[in-house]
Amino acid sequence: MENLFLIVGLGNPGSEYAQTRHNAGFLLLDALAARWEAPWKLEKKFDARLARAERDGRRLILCEPLTFMNASGESVGGLVNYHKVSLARALVAVDDADLPLGTLRLRPDGSSGGHHGLDSVEKHLGTRGYARLRIGIGRRASDQREITDWVLAPFRKEERPVLEKVLQTGCEQIECWLSSGIREAMNRFNGAVEDDN
Repeated sequence: MENLFLIVGLGNPGSEYAQTRHNAGFLLLDALAARWEAPWKLEKKFDARLARAERDGRRLILCEPLTFMNASGESVGGLVNYHKVSLARALVAVDDADLPLGTLRLRPDGSSGGHHGLDSVEKHLGTRGYARLRIGIGRRASDQREITDWVLAPFRKEERPVLEKVLQTGCEQIECWLSSGIREAMNRFNGAVEDDN
């Protein structure tokens, strides 16, 4: 549909996962919905929480799939098909253990990098051609590939100030993407977030 944008955050539903690293996409979407004063509603048809907003004449749908991470594409594919969303107007926010905590990286397309949520989205959309905003969550040891316990652990208390700055900057990057396009949003915000201290 013309002028309709879809912004998706990936994560796992349930209070036990709420503040975990793997839920960085949900945390960013929660921050965005609060910033835009967009209330969440459960939409069983898409197995997702959705929030709707308007900004500068653009209609926006925020989506948090409730399918669990590895099946996120079911919700995303259903929404894209139902609303005829142009993939040039879709963005998926996701955690990335290969990026240090405090880092944002927006790209217009690309591989899943082994992220099962992105694998599912790609499978259901039939393409890698959608924007993805990777939110660095770091990793315990750079040579350690098995990271399930790490990504399902909550952010530590000393990491919270950096996380809050990342979420604020991520919201600003998404707003820049909406108003000025992906290249400008990449140029201005990709990399380590600025520390105000």
